[in-house]
Amino acid sequence: MCRPCPAKSHADSAGMAECTCIPNFYRAPSDRPSDKCTETPSSPRNLVAKVHQMTSVVTLSWSPPLNHGGRNDTYYNIECARCPSDVRFSPSDRNLNVLQVNVSRLASYTTYIFNVYARNGVSNQASVVRFETVNATTFSSGFTLRFWDFKRLRYKTDSFNFEFIQLPSPVRGIIVRKITSTSVNLEWEVPEFPNGEIISYQIRYYRQDQPLTDGKYLTHTPTFGNIQEKLIENLKLLNHKYIFQVRAQTKSGFGAFSHPISTTSTNSDNGAAFGLGMIVAVAAGAVFILLAILAIIYWSVRRSYSKLDDRLYAQIPLSVRYWKGKDPLPSTEGIIYSNSNGEVALPQLTKARTYVDPSIYGDTDRALKEFTTEIEANSIRIIAVIGGGEFGDVCSGFLRQADNSNRKVAVKMLKPGASEPDRNNFLLEASIMGQFLHPNVVELLGVVTKTRPAMIITEFVANGALDTFLREHDGQFTMIQLIGMLRCIASGMRYLSEMNYVHRDLAARNILVDETLDCKVADFGLSREKEEGAYETKGGGKIPVRWTSPEAISYKKFTSASDVWSYGIVMWEVVSYGERPYWNWSNQDVVQAVEKGYRLPPPMECPQATYQLMLDCWQKDRLHRPTFGTLVSTLDRLARNPSILMNLAKIRENPLDTAIQEMSKFQNVEEWLESMKMSRYRDTFEHAGYVKLRDIAHLSANDLPRLGINLVGHQKKILKGIQMIRARIDSSGETFV
Repeated sequence: MCRPCPAKSHADSAGMAECTCIPNFYRAPSDRPSDKCTETPSSPRNLVAKVHQMTSVVTLSWSPPLNHGGRNDTYYNIECARCPSDVRFSPSDRNLNVLQVNVSRLASYTTYIFNVYARNGVSNQASVVRFETVNATTFSSGFTLRFWDFKRLRYKTDSFNFEFIQLPSPVRGIIVRKITSTSVNLEWEVPEFPNGEIISYQIRYYRQDQPLTDGKYLTHTPTFGNIQEKLIENLKLLNHKYIFQVRAQTKSGFGAFSHPISTTSTNSDNGAAFGLGMIVAVAAGAVFILLAILAIIYWSVRRSYSKLDDRLYAQIPLSVRYWKGKDPLPSTEGIIYSNSNGEVALPQLTKARTYVDPSIYGDTDRALKEFTTEIEANSIRIIAVIGGGEFGDVCSGFLRQADNSNRKVAVKMLKPGASEPDRNNFLLEASIMGQFLHPNVVELLGVVTKTRPAMIITEFVANGALDTFLREHDGQFTMIQLIGMLRCIASGMRYLSEMNYVHRDLAARNILVDETLDCKVADFGLSREKEEGAYETKGGGKIPVRWTSPEAISYKKFTSASDVWSYGIVMWEVVSYGERPYWNWSNQDVVQAVEKGYRLPPPMECPQATYQLMLDCWQKDRLHRPTFGTLVSTLDRLARNPSILMNLAKIRENPLDTAIQEMSKFQNVEEWLESMKMSRYRDTFEHAGYVKLRDIAHLSANDLPRLGINLVGHQKKILKGIQMIRARIDSSGETFV
């Protein structure tokens, strides 16, 4: 049959078997000869590059081309000529069928040019492929947001200044390459994100049996290359263990110290090998004789005390228990060994350090001597009272250190006239804190027990309690910043759980925030009366009901899994900017609702991924809850992929929500506003004609600024109340008057 040529094609002569495409039009290899000819698509439209200030992740987004070339197989490719070889495009940089992509692993302070190409099935045949170009300049990949309180500096104002500080990230891969009896050779990799030119490295080292304040510092000038090394001499490694940390410095200041690494002596000091060998041989002989004597004593004691009562056994010193064969002696932890290749290996028999309950000592002073450092009272200068607790005041002050420098500290003082049990309970927290050393756990510097009043000296954390801090800065942080706070808390709790320590009172009020938004786990037993109604007596102990897991309330089963439940509540507090969990419910209502399966709804503007993590923490079966290690990994993944956080969680249908049921008690808008402590807007609603509850059920977020409600925190609280009214109407069909 003879037919006309398809669109955009022509025949060179009559009766051609296949028509030829006109210039700039083509057929794809998969097209039939009878198909029309098509062209390449026009360039993408509205190409925008957004650079995340905290992570320097570039988000490219665009609109489809106006002309798809007469085809429906349009896809997109991305090119970046200056991007590093390990740059990461998510989901991809080729054959994209989406209109957005995240670009990560970019260098700091660098301008990149991105070309986004629109292609289709005939683009490979065309000599010109259309694209759109956009520039993007990264910030620091380790941005830190610092808050300066003007009121505490110079200006009489309640406003805050926000200053971005670009600090280097921690150094990586710190190891010990060579150890002698008097020296250590440290090696480390440069920070992943230098965020500027590194001026120097600072090395801090101290003996394990000495406080951190007695540590010494060395400066290392950077050398060319990715690996840095420093020889530290004049050490006494034969009988002591040393702790080492390294941090980088740029013009903006010091970055964070690396994780501590510890080491003891080795026999690699060839110059002293002979003399040292003689000493070791003599010592080995003495030890052998001592062991033989102890073995004889052991068999004699075992026959005499084979039926020793368990209550008496608990009072036997740890070394004797070892010879009785029930409790192993604590193994040496943290020792670093180097093999012939210079590689570091940890012995398999070494156990991780574990928490020791100070109460087993029976005497508080013995526990303090074991785990804390005594500080002279005259080296502390009190500045101001910043808080209070069950046992006394919390003050800010300065501690004069060994090098005569002053360090700002927090001082917890025992109230005058306290009883001996109160003193013991007060100092119990210090003997607990003294066992921990982690950047996300509040650091104990020492105690004052030889003079009155007794004091606990800790590091000073500038922004105070997390719940109060969030309420004061409602709506002022990005979700990535909130994720960063949660990551700090999870990291601190991971460390504590690995130490086999159960916190039992994890809540936002017991988390402290420093000036760089780093969060630190605090409150290991000091205060139990800071928040009215937070603690309820259960069988002789005080339990924070709203933060406590069901098995801990019902069966007093406190484990790391119950801390994970509490962490889920903390996540909810952080995302809701310090909202009280379960609002104004009674503790009894909370227990009953949770037992029936109720879980807190997602806060406003809460990402689905974040809320799902909360629900995972609130699994009824504690064995199904994630560990803190898993939580840290998940939060890291969320921070590296901000696009995951764009999908917001929705309130589940027909929730078992006592707060919604409480709405039936309100007769008018005035009572409703008073329940939320928003009575200041009573006249605003009244003048606008909103008197009945059914009237405000139709309000949206766009209506509130029109009414003069401009504060973000107040808008969120009122919108949450409106949502509850709507849910009540939908679930029960009630008509409010």
